[in-house]
Amino acid sequence: MPTPNPRAAIAALADRQGSVVTTAQCLRLGADPRWVSRQVESGRWQRLHRGVLVVHSGPPEWRTKATAALLYAGVGAGLSHAAAAYVHAFSTQPPRVIDVTIPYGRRVDPSPGLRVHTRRRTALEHRSRFIVVSRGDAALDLLGNARSDDDAVGVLCAAVRAGTWPQQIFEALERRPNTRGRRLVVELLGLVAEGIESPMELRYHRDVERKHGLPRATLQKRQVIAKLWIRADGVYEGLGVRTELDGQLGHPWGRTDEDAWRDNAVVIAHGEITLRYRWSHVAGTSCRTAVQVVAALRSRGWPGTPHPCSQGCSVR
Repeated sequence: MPTPNPRAAIAALADRQGSVVTTAQCLRLGADPRWVSRQVESGRWQRLHRGVLVVHSGPPEWRTKATAALLYAGVGAGLSHAAAAYVHAFSTQPPRVIDVTIPYGRRVDPSPGLRVHTRRRTALEHRSRFIVVSRGDAALDLLGNARSDDDAVGVLCAAVRAGTWPQQIFEALERRPNTRGRRLVVELLGLVAEGIESPMELRYHRDVERKHGLPRATLQKRQVIAKLWIRADGVYEGLGVRTELDGQLGHPWGRTDEDAWRDNAVVIAHGEITLRYRWSHVAGTSCRTAVQVVAALRSRGWPGTPHPCSQGCSVR
């Protein structure tokens, strides 16, 4: 039903919708179609998609673009993929192209800056004024674009750090039984649930420990030393050996004062060895790294027997 003051009503609606309105909304509020057209033609308003308008002339913010994408996509649409990951805080960079997922069977015409997906079953929720796919669905969307195990574990770790429970991703897998790489997702989820927090930690567990028959370190071990909490990437329980993994690529080795204080405190309190490795040690020379870990473990009484991972492996 038209309102007595359509311009004021449109301004109020735009304020609630992040400066975005649709032409249909304006007409329902009683605006003259010619007046709406003049706002766009004069440059006072902008058209982001067909029938979706921004009620100012300045550069639209990402939130404005995301709201416009949802209004254009219509009923049942939710932000997905990188857009959902940004809303759920899996990532810190807003994507330039905004992905939306709509129910299977619907069709939305292409529009610049927008990518549309269809899905038979999707869990939607309201978050930060947006309709967005669930955390689990957002994680699976990103995993569908992962090009390697490292990429996949990076996605899962980011999702879990942002507050996603592994069970939420399992529930999304149940809704989407045809997910590509389903077996890998289940395996990686188990490792993430056990404490792996980065692709480098996955490689260390897989390429240094498992392939060479080393014991499994306890991940993300937290201890109180000198009345402060200290956390190690990995601790070989009962052997006095711990590992710290620096995953920065192409950066000089930079031990901070805090790193030195922590290592000294651990040695003083427990007499433990701290082994520090960078990406190149784990990804490029995993066999050589395994030799050093074996030496440290044996110096502390480890009775196990490692094995080479291949014919040319240096572990003996």
